[in-house]
Amino acid sequence: MAIDPALRRLALGTLLAAFKGGNAPGWAVTLLGEGLAGHTLFGTNVADPAQVAALTARLREGRPDALIAIDEEGGDVTRLAHRTGSPYPGNAALGAVDDEDLTRAVYAAIGADLVAAGINLDLAPTVDVNTADDNPIIGTRSFGADPLLVARHARAAVDGLQSAGVAACAKHFPGHGATVTDSHLSLPTVDVPRELLETRDLPPFAAVAGSAKAVMSAHIRVPVLTGDDPATFSTAALQDLLRSTLGFDGVIVTDALEMAGAAAAAGGIPQAAVRALTAGADLLCIGAEVTHELVEAVVAAIVAGVPAARLEQAVARNTALAAWTASPRTAVTVADDLGLAAARRAVRVEGSLTGLSSPLVVQLASGYSIAEGVVPWGLAPHLDGVEQVEVEAAAASAAQLTAHAGARPIVVVGRHTHRQESHRALIEQLSAAHTVGVVEMGWPSAWRPARARAFVTTHGASLANGRAAAEALGLAAL
Repeated sequence: MAIDPALRRLALGTLLAAFKGGNAPGWAVTLLGEGLAGHTLFGTNVADPAQVAALTARLREGRPDALIAIDEEGGDVTRLAHRTGSPYPGNAALGAVDDEDLTRAVYAAIGADLVAAGINLDLAPTVDVNTADDNPIIGTRSFGADPLLVARHARAAVDGLQSAGVAACAKHFPGHGATVTDSHLSLPTVDVPRELLETRDLPPFAAVAGSAKAVMSAHIRVPVLTGDDPATFSTAALQDLLRSTLGFDGVIVTDALEMAGAAAAAGGIPQAAVRALTAGADLLCIGAEVTHELVEAVVAAIVAGVPAARLEQAVARNTALAAWTASPRTAVTVADDLGLAAARRAVRVEGSLTGLSSPLVVQLASGYSIAEGVVPWGLAPHLDGVEQVEVEAAAASAAQLTAHAGARPIVVVGRHTHRQESHRALIEQLSAAHTVGVVEMGWPSAWRPARARAFVTTHGASLANGRAAAEALGLAAL
């Protein structure tokens, strides 16, 4: 049965699609001309700044007011700099420094980079309060574990991005920081009383409800609020709490509907789209694995399952958002080496760095979250004539490493070391027999090795964080 063209255009106006590669396929541009709200760019779409600018210009041939979104958080989650690592520290580092003006300046600089690339919607900042040390998906993407600190920096980050003319999207409502599972892979549950939700998780969202142009829903279940559903499908979460109680009147964006926390819960991406719009979402991120056929299937489901009045409301909000991004702005002035200066301020040294010069650097191989993707990290790009080896902790021999080091001290570099027993055990074995310093580039936990000479915390693993750590150790090339 043919779809009414007007309803098809409305349904398209609620969707952010995606595609692979550095060039836009014909269907991606054609759909924009037919009413598609926009596209989300991922690392696979990014080669260099000039190429991204050309790509976004091509997309706007299909629709001049297209929303072009990206996850550019700085720190560990970067798309523009996925080949090298971000030149800016992420939220955990900014929270550790606790200078709201610095946070505002870093996010304004990120915004300026996005404007230059032709991107007008940043799926950032992450404003979750990371209260679970073992959180596998938030961690250093969070400003910290203190709700009031996170709220202050959430406001500063939103103001910084939007001063450049890039819409900010605060995420992941109503708070992903207490989870110990990844919503890309399952449906996490945060089973807490309403009072704890209000005092721990909601303050950052309340802080930006009046300023952020967009808020992203989380695919997490909060029984006291959402019942058995994820927040993305919950009218109580999106309409009653976010809009009515917190007073948010901007665009509600969904996290990627391809994620298990949404698609599996609904029985498929098209079904998830219908449930999200019905609950009150306005702009639906389909995900990274998108084809023309999938977009058409989602559109058909939306037309069949969502009233036209709800679609008109959502599209009106999305259109207003696109119009806001097109209004003239004063160009942001970015200080030289802003990101590195910020990363330096976030480095914390416990113990003594004396005796750690000219070391053998041992980097512990680390996995990555789906949100991060494969992005380079560590000290290697910054080392001046210092040998580094990378090892799998579970298979490494402390005796062989100390023999290889000889008279040199050892500096061990890791991420989220507290989460891996093999990483902790190797560090303890090395420091029991050798002069050892440890650089932690993940979430800062309470774990410390008993005999290490020094413990250096960077609060993130961006390119800037790595340089700052190498400088603190006296190992960086000039």
